[in-house]
Amino acid sequence: MNDTGLAVSNLATATEELSVSVWRGDQSGGRFEQFTVPARQNQTVLDVVAYVQQHIDPTLTYRFACRVGMCGSCAMMVNGEPRWTCRTHVNNATKENRLEIAPLRNLPVIKDLAADMDPFFDKWVGAEGVHHPSRSRHDPIAPIDPTSAHRIEASEGIECINCAVCYAACDTVAANDDYLGPAALQRAWTLYNDAKDDGRAAILEAVSGKGGCHNCHSQGGCSHYCPNELNPMKAIAGLKRATTASFFGRKGNS
Repeated sequence: MNDTGLAVSNLATATEELSVSVWRGDQSGGRFEQFTVPARQNQTVLDVVAYVQQHIDPTLTYRFACRVGMCGSCAMMVNGEPRWTCRTHVNNATKENRLEIAPLRNLPVIKDLAADMDPFFDKWVGAEGVHHPSRSRHDPIAPIDPTSAHRIEASEGIECINCAVCYAACDTVAANDDYLGPAALQRAWTLYNDAKDDGRAAILEAVSGKGGCHNCHSQGGCSHYCPNELNPMKAIAGLKRATTASFFGRKGNS
């Protein structure tokens, strides 16, 4: 059963309380603090965090918005795995009656469970993950064939909502501060295949450097943990092929 399933909670039926470890601190340091909250059937990890903040310690800092799996802002590390806490049921996340909640890995910590997303979005810009218009507002809209191979490739990545779960899951990001990361590279691949984008050369230049697509070790953590079931590893493989073909094309023409 996946995280969104409604399993019968062995924990909730066996006891009326849940012990949870929550990270407290900032970028300079911190520690896990232990809290006891009521254990309820169909309880999400975000419900647990909210209970701690609303009923036990109002100074607990965390980020959330929609609560229904649309915005991705509630992403945190749950027992060492990056997840949307609003769609992660305690029943499915608890391991050996243990629940540990921490801020997203690979990002600076603002305070407690709130991670600083600036480096994540800076790398989108670094990967040329911004639209490069091919026409002005005064030109007619370019027709797009939804069945074309390029459009299909582009469409596979457009449901990314920038939650940074893939970024937190990536061991290459953890080991290489320069690595652009799976979300930024997937965005670059999406635009590279978009017929309305005029930045293909700029994109290939941006993703072929020392922090680019060829740093990916193809371990697949990004694709495994993506809550929207996207496949950043496939997109990165596409960029590897495109940059390699571009390099040898230039060499052949020189």
